[in-house]
Amino acid sequence: MTDDKVIASEPACACAASRRELLKAAVGAAVIGLASGHAPAQAAEPRNARPQTGDRLVYSSGPKKGAVVAPADVPLGGPHVSAYAQHPATGVIRDGSRLNEVILVRLDPTDLTDAARTNAPQGYVALSAICTHAGCSDWAWDAGRKVLKCPCHDSEFDPKDDARVSGGPATRRLPRLPLKVEGDTLVVAGAFVGRVGIDLT
Repeated sequence: MTDDKVIASEPACACAASRRELLKAAVGAAVIGLASGHAPAQAAEPRNARPQTGDRLVYSSGPKKGAVVAPADVPLGGPHVSAYAQHPATGVIRDGSRLNEVILVRLDPTDLTDAARTNAPQGYVALSAICTHAGCSDWAWDAGRKVLKCPCHDSEFDPKDDARVSGGPATRRLPRLPLKVEGDTLVVAGAFVGRVGIDLT
């Protein structure tokens, strides 16, 4: 188990621990990992690496789990599709950490703000699937307003406006993952813009 798994999985909808307790647990896990010598090995594990430039996207769950997500698979106007990055040459899926999961949404490019349109080719928006409030990753799609809603504490994020917080207790937008479209494939075009995971302050 990676250290970031510990950080993200504990608060996922249990939400009983305070941020201070969560931070203590995360620091403790990091210390244990470093002391045992496992941290460098985990960092070198390709499955644990964050999405890399050139990776393609594959379904993270459901009947198509592991299959490549084609641009046509993401419906215009929602709902969202959940995915992991996959190295195109080796086939390694970067699912070793839940912090690597992304949400794909396709919106009309004219509905996007300038910031959201950056690295969202043809309206394809990719965002971290980890809520910045408490680390939950089960999402609902509000089709009327075209916003993502985290059912744990009702935080809402607007993918039309670069995942700006539009409601609820979250204070930080979801990090964006730059994309490009190459033929019939959605491809990672860069690292996450913003820190993935929960707020610890």
